[in-house]
Amino acid sequence: MSMRGLPLRRPVILCIAAALAAFAWAAPATGAAAAAQPDLGPNVLVFSPSMPQSDIQSTVDALARQQVPSQFGTGRAALLFLPGTYGSAASPLIFQVGYYTMVAGLGASPNDVTINGAIDVFNQCDGGGSCTALVNFWRSLSNLTINVTLPQQAPAYSPVPPDNPGCANTGEMWATSQAAPIRRVHVNGFLTLMDYCSNPSFSSGGFIADSQFSGSSVLNGSQQQFLVRNSEIDSWTNGVWNQVFSGDTGSVPAQSFSATPAQSGGPQPYTTLASSLVTREAPFLYVDASGAFRVFVPALQHDSVGTTWGGGSTAGTSLSIDRFFVARPTDSATTINRALRDGKDLILTPGIYQLDHSIRVTRRDTIVLGLGFATLVPAGGIVPMRIGDVEGVKVSGLLFDAGETSSPALLQVGTHAGGSGNAHDPTLLSDVFFRIGGAGVGKATNSLVIDSDDVLVDDTWAWRADHGSGVGWTSNTADTGVLVNGSDVTAYALLVEHYQRFNVVWNGENGRTIFFQNELPYDPPDQASWTHDGILGFAAYKVGDSVRNHEAWGLGSYCFFRVNPTIHATHSFEVPVTPGVKLHDILTVSLGGVGTIDHVVNDVGAPAQGSNTIPVNIVSFPGP
Repeated sequence: MSMRGLPLRRPVILCIAAALAAFAWAAPATGAAAAAQPDLGPNVLVFSPSMPQSDIQSTVDALARQQVPSQFGTGRAALLFLPGTYGSAASPLIFQVGYYTMVAGLGASPNDVTINGAIDVFNQCDGGGSCTALVNFWRSLSNLTINVTLPQQAPAYSPVPPDNPGCANTGEMWATSQAAPIRRVHVNGFLTLMDYCSNPSFSSGGFIADSQFSGSSVLNGSQQQFLVRNSEIDSWTNGVWNQVFSGDTGSVPAQSFSATPAQSGGPQPYTTLASSLVTREAPFLYVDASGAFRVFVPALQHDSVGTTWGGGSTAGTSLSIDRFFVARPTDSATTINRALRDGKDLILTPGIYQLDHSIRVTRRDTIVLGLGFATLVPAGGIVPMRIGDVEGVKVSGLLFDAGETSSPALLQVGTHAGGSGNAHDPTLLSDVFFRIGGAGVGKATNSLVIDSDDVLVDDTWAWRADHGSGVGWTSNTADTGVLVNGSDVTAYALLVEHYQRFNVVWNGENGRTIFFQNELPYDPPDQASWTHDGILGFAAYKVGDSVRNHEAWGLGSYCFFRVNPTIHATHSFEVPVTPGVKLHDILTVSLGGVGTIDHVVNDVGAPAQGSNTIPVNIVSFPGP
């Protein structure tokens, strides 16, 4: 299926309940696992195969009814499945995943937990009848197998999809956009990354890693951009503007990104890298053979290909849950920091943590694992989390939400450029997300600041909100999404949007980015408010003038200056012209012709403009 319509992220007005009740379900685990299960709080639901399926179905449906419409709600939840099989051919388990919801298996391998059924995300509709997946953010799926099993008659979906339920009942449907990762998942059957059951069905990009897809194809559909890393693919259908594959196996699309975009008759926009340069998969919670809860930390990999688990056990280290302080939203930063100083690792259970002091990570190899999109909100302009000059820290599964008083940063890694780092034990940031405004007024000068050397960023979305509450040019103020001062930093799935100055500034040497997605700010009121040093606007991705070595693959930047369509950006990418700085497969797009990007990189490339929404592609910079 080829989508040639306008994949435009329009603000969607949702009907959200005025208040959300706190989760009150008790974890339904039974047997030996129940005896060994730590107290993960009321927002974590642990299911066992011995539990009646009707009870599981009613519980997940009740959560979906609460979370599916709650784009800026306060509920957070994790659905965890103990090893075993759920659902059957005669009675499949089919449910929806809403906002701030984590769905994960608790096996050592994705094959240890099997869902016969489907785990779905459908479009949402605005008041004007436009149905898209453009704002389906903040949810995740990991560490299980889905045997796509669909009844002859469409199930009684709860909540009801915004279209014909019979159409929704056609496969595993994961119609999401940013901050909705799929990790360590095995899908047997048809997977679609768009909900084609209602119009216009736009979707805005995503991330898949360490997963296997067998028995049918993956339909990209309307996904504007996507990264698939270290996965096994049966087949991949179509692309829109920017599809990147890194270290994948199977029927992987061949490299075909062209100066002629697909919308003008060119090939599909595929960027394909044979291997992934340096990776470490995200830590995850699991139970061992005795039913004890543990955390597994996968090993570092170089030049990796395929999944970590397809050929046997994942290489890495298993840690007892006793090593972790299991925090709840009622715990203060002082309490959390005391546990960290005592040598504990940290699990943040689902909820919103209001912080009056920074959480400080000062011990090497500390693990900070968020469940159910645990959210850190600073008060008084503090930095909610600071990582000291230590190596090997692993942070995963967190949402940083800016407070009303501007913070200098939301996550600070290292205290000064080049102050720490170890290539054999890099710090890892996986599925770490940032939000400025939307849930209310939020402000921060920068979202993520990396001053350490040797850091891996594996799926991040830094978002200055373009809709919601507290949104406006002088309301949710934020200069830069990602500031990299450290050397030897590698980023996969770097998604940074709507910041008011440079979205990304990369000053460190030997930086590498595999897949970048950006939208420039929607709301500059006039050109004078968005101009510097004689340059119109600010680049989306700026490599520092003194940098001599930097390389990036699969980069896209879009404009939609809805407040003032006369706005221009001189360019989206700004880099020093030197042999060691190389960009591959880069593009700009004007969404519906609402504003203009004059050049792609520096002064190279034609203007992105015009209502046809055709990208301007450059295969390499500098050119031959």
